[in-house]
Amino acid sequence: MSMEYRAIDLEHWPRREHFAYFSTMADPYVGVTAEVDITGFLSACRGAGLPFFLSFLYCAGRAANAVPQLRQRIIDGAPVEFDRCDTSHTVLREDGTYSYCRLDCMRPFARYLPDAAALQREARERGGLDDGEDAASLLFVSTLPWVRYTAIRQPVPSPADSNPRLTWGRFLEQGGRTSMPVTVLANHALVDGVHIGAFFQALERETGALAAQVRQGPRNETALRPVD
Repeated sequence: MSMEYRAIDLEHWPRREHFAYFSTMADPYVGVTAEVDITGFLSACRGAGLPFFLSFLYCAGRAANAVPQLRQRIIDGAPVEFDRCDTSHTVLREDGTYSYCRLDCMRPFARYLPDAAALQREARERGGLDDGEDAASLLFVSTLPWVRYTAIRQPVPSPADSNPRLTWGRFLEQGGRTSMPVTVLANHALVDGVHIGAFFQALERETGALAAQVRQGPRNETALRPVD
């Protein structure tokens, strides 16, 4: 199903000058890597036997959707805003390559998790690198669970695209706290530092809310567990 979007009125858009300025650049991307405290979230996932990656991806996707600028894209040279953006994450295959897996993080978690686990298995077994006709709507996600990084450089196309990229690495448990590097890379024609800051604030809210939900326990305990 094609994702819905609306055109942004350039004439009355506060970012009109910024959009024009950064659109002329060969490398218009802005990126931030920050340490995110996941102590309570990780504890809740472990206590409930939930997969950390899919659970954190759910929160990251919802946090990105909470920031309108991270739902904005450049299509045919003009800015648009999508109603909702799915995630597309890399899935490691047995041969050491990867495929893409698309998920809807705006669904209730109890419905999201079983479907996400099934779609991830399908992507691992039969997936490819085709994001479909509405790839512009996606949030690109990848992880480096083997590396605790402090900075990351990502491949980007030329001419530049406008899909935000979300990445996180290996977490560190130290002094009773657990933290993890999380990176946001976005097109500066649409996204400023204040919007990236809003994402990290939303991520803190989403992880806190899901951790609280998990600790309370679902009415149907099997609903929060992925299908084997």
